[in-house]
Amino acid sequence: MASLLDRKKTAAQVVALARSDEKIAASALLKGIFTDFTELHGDQEGADDSAIIGGLAYLAEQPVTVIATNKGQTTEEKMQTHFGCPEPAGYRKALRLAKQAAKFNRPVICLVNTAGAYPGKSAEENGQGEAIARNLLELSTLPTPIISIIYGEGGSGGALALACGDRIWMLENSTYSVLSPEGFAAILWKDSSRAAEAAEVLQLTPEKLLQQKVIEGIIPESHSQRRLCRAIRKVIIAEMEQLQRLKPAELLEQRHLRFRKF
Repeated sequence: MASLLDRKKTAAQVVALARSDEKIAASALLKGIFTDFTELHGDQEGADDSAIIGGLAYLAEQPVTVIATNKGQTTEEKMQTHFGCPEPAGYRKALRLAKQAAKFNRPVICLVNTAGAYPGKSAEENGQGEAIARNLLELSTLPTPIISIIYGEGGSGGALALACGDRIWMLENSTYSVLSPEGFAAILWKDSSRAAEAAEVLQLTPEKLLQQKVIEGIIPESHSQRRLCRAIRKVIIAEMEQLQRLKPAELLEQRHLRFRKF
């Protein structure tokens, strides 16, 4: 796969690559970036959502909390996770783990690949909007570094609920947008077939978002999952070291300023 620096891709091509079945899985990232990962379950309200994998791990011999969206790999897993679209229990689990991390001074690493929050009836009945809003509110106040890596799709509030921390990086073949190109085209032009055109208008590619300073940087992709994991690991460690030099008050001030500029 050519790197970002080697070949210019259209927004529609980036969208297709972000959604590709060949995109690295959450399980591969957890294994390739971290050591001694221990998964923790449940939202403390009696539910557990497999679209969110979270737990404790080590990175560069330092304990961290990892939260990853999970699309699944088999057909059964994809159905169970709603193809990586979390339910309220998933967001509540993520917030529980992040608050636990802040209590024990562990950095939080979020790995995001979701088309958006699950839009089904059951999710709405169980407080999907409230769960996302609470994540946005409470994650913004946690006095511990929060680093997000968007490695596939970054759709709407479903992604923002896990990407509202201190640093956001994207893989070169990933997207970050308020809604899908198909949804945008259907709303604006009443024609979802104009999705490719909508993708350009949305400026959802890493290059455009970096120019607008929405993200901190772009990580080139590779056919080698080991090489890709090394690249992501290097970025996370560097960002973590910088953020941990800040006092809690400085960290929160910078985080708030980061989002207020938008």
